[in-house]
Amino acid sequence: MTSASSEPAARRLAASAPWDAEADDRLICLAVRDETHDVKTFVLSPREPRRFAYAPGQFLTFSFEIGTDTIHRCYTISSAPTRPNAISFTVKRVPGGPVSNWLHDTLKPGDTVRALGPMGDFSCFTHPAKRYLLLSGGSGVTPMMSMARTFHDLGEARDVAFVHSARSPADIVFRGELETMARLDPAFRFHAVCETDSPDEVWTGPKGRLSLDILREAVPDFLEREVFVCGPGPYMDAVQAMLRHAGFDMARHHYESFDFGALLEAEQEAAAEAGQELDAEAAPAGGVRTFRVEFAKTRRVLECPENETVLDAARKAGIRLPSSCAKGLCGTCKSKLTSGTVAMTHAGGIRQREIDAGMALLCCSKPTSDLVVER
Repeated sequence: MTSASSEPAARRLAASAPWDAEADDRLICLAVRDETHDVKTFVLSPREPRRFAYAPGQFLTFSFEIGTDTIHRCYTISSAPTRPNAISFTVKRVPGGPVSNWLHDTLKPGDTVRALGPMGDFSCFTHPAKRYLLLSGGSGVTPMMSMARTFHDLGEARDVAFVHSARSPADIVFRGELETMARLDPAFRFHAVCETDSPDEVWTGPKGRLSLDILREAVPDFLEREVFVCGPGPYMDAVQAMLRHAGFDMARHHYESFDFGALLEAEQEAAAEAGQELDAEAAPAGGVRTFRVEFAKTRRVLECPENETVLDAARKAGIRLPSSCAKGLCGTCKSKLTSGTVAMTHAGGIRQREIDAGMALLCCSKPTSDLVVER
């Protein structure tokens, strides 16, 4: 007879120590699950039994070794902290997307990935309320799913209305689970809005894109709820305009893009340029030094003032670098400095041991010497 101590599942359940990415950032893929025709969920666990602690809605920053490159991406945790012995993230395949396609085609049980986190304050725990409205579009369903699963597991009968927008019935991620939760818990209501039918199902629910009329029909008291919104940029812009038009108290409107990269780059650049102009006006003539920044792999070279981040200077020079939050939080722009030094003020997107190894977040690093970046 096999003892419980030698059974892997029993060992994971018996774990009492929390997972700490600083101590061990490697996670093992336990399972890969098909959610829809182009969406998969990846279930992960530490190499040694550990328990995950996080707020529903938070995200992890992953380091994926794809070919000869290390690519950093942020993915929201789709699992619930009420089930702390494993963690999952859910990814939609994006045409031409280097990471989403690699994950769908390559990552399998037994493989290892590196992760940092959890991070972020987009969570129902950060904004407690008696009644919630969760609005999601496409892959933006993942943080909402974590919140919904958490309340359902806790059995609190929290008043939650979940309205998800999808292209077709075949694209409703977690549809079966959400419908089951709504059947079991009278306080939880799930509504889907589909733009069109799918080949094997004629959609009989609300059709088209989310509108104020559809929202009022599904959730008549939405003006009285704490609202969380997640999805593609155009979806979130439309929802924000809709809520403002309805007279919603926008202090109770919380949003996050399912992909930090969906933030309007033009706005980021405009803000960066405005800040640089202010810095230039405040600086004494000739008082700003400029340093040479070389990107070793692409052999591109630019000049970067000491009061400007490397990422901002690269954008001005027309050099596209991986970036997302532009706040030093997500770690997407993490890069190796082959030579040179920077002044870096980050928000947790990099570990001290990585800094010691010569890594830097280009979004919040200003040069203090000439640089060579391994990109």
